[in-house]
Amino acid sequence: MTVLLYGATGYTGELIAHEMGRRGHVPTLAGRDREGVTRIATTLDCPSEVVSLDEPGRLRDALADHDVVLNCAGPFVHTAEPMVEACLDARTDYLDVTGEVPVFERLAARDETARDSGVTLLPGVGFDVVPTDCLARSLTDRCAEPRELRLAVDTSARLSRGTLRTAVEGLGTGTVVRRNGRLVHVPAGWGTRRVSFGTGTKVVTTVPLGDLSTAYRSTGIETIETGAAIPGWARPGLSLARYAEPVLASRPVRRGARRLIDALPRGPTEEERERGSARIHGEVVCSDGRRVSGLLSSPEPYTTTVRTAIAATNGIDDVEPGFRTPSMAFGPELVNEIEGVERLR
Repeated sequence: MTVLLYGATGYTGELIAHEMGRRGHVPTLAGRDREGVTRIATTLDCPSEVVSLDEPGRLRDALADHDVVLNCAGPFVHTAEPMVEACLDARTDYLDVTGEVPVFERLAARDETARDSGVTLLPGVGFDVVPTDCLARSLTDRCAEPRELRLAVDTSARLSRGTLRTAVEGLGTGTVVRRNGRLVHVPAGWGTRRVSFGTGTKVVTTVPLGDLSTAYRSTGIETIETGAAIPGWARPGLSLARYAEPVLASRPVRRGARRLIDALPRGPTEEERERGSARIHGEVVCSDGRRVSGLLSSPEPYTTTVRTAIAATNGIDDVEPGFRTPSMAFGPELVNEIEGVERLR
């Protein structure tokens, strides 16, 4: 199977490229930064393609020689759709490592077109959403009539510049929950609850994880909330953000935030990744009031993303065309095959 890794010069893309090389894979490394792509391709002795998403013809030609593309170039709200358009034309399967709700919604709307083209669309093969999607599916399978789903993540991992740039796209827009099948916008800092992650109880604040879209499709549950454990010092800031949403959404503020991000390190160091970890809690409320819960532990999120993305890429050839979530494509047991992921309860 021939793989094109797009966004190979980014933090996550480069991690995946090096791990693929360590495992003996030879992907084509691609992106728009000629110097960066050439440097990594030379180091790993891999073929390369320098192509921008603004060049649909050249992008389609590059994809035509490959069975699958793994898109690691974010923010995916800008990169996913042009890449998918080229994939549909070239009949190349599409994967990415997004966790952005709008991306999942837009690609899910292309399900019928993808089926007709014989193309698999499988976004979200990173930390968000592989472990959460698989946990949600496994819990739902234990409940005859699931009505509500709550997912929460706890990690102290430092974010990469790319992840922070994606977060900037959502400044001033509040957060999202799913109610009766519909996505509903609520203010930032809306909704807190206490969750036991096995290392103590922590306060979880509602944040818009990709599972608001993926779990809706993989489980059929129409009421979903997702959240993250937020340090006590950060929670007042989230609450205040709701009153400053117009300011946060302004171009000057976003431009200033991007400049600050550009001055930060690319992402966690190797040492930080090795000692980092995460925990994922899930709870399904059944129609009879019974609650089914589960807890996963995983390596540091970027390390997990590298492993889940490669596992999904290796298995994509056996997945039916159309839009898929990770658990729809491979079953909830996929997470059990990822090194370092453990079911705690």
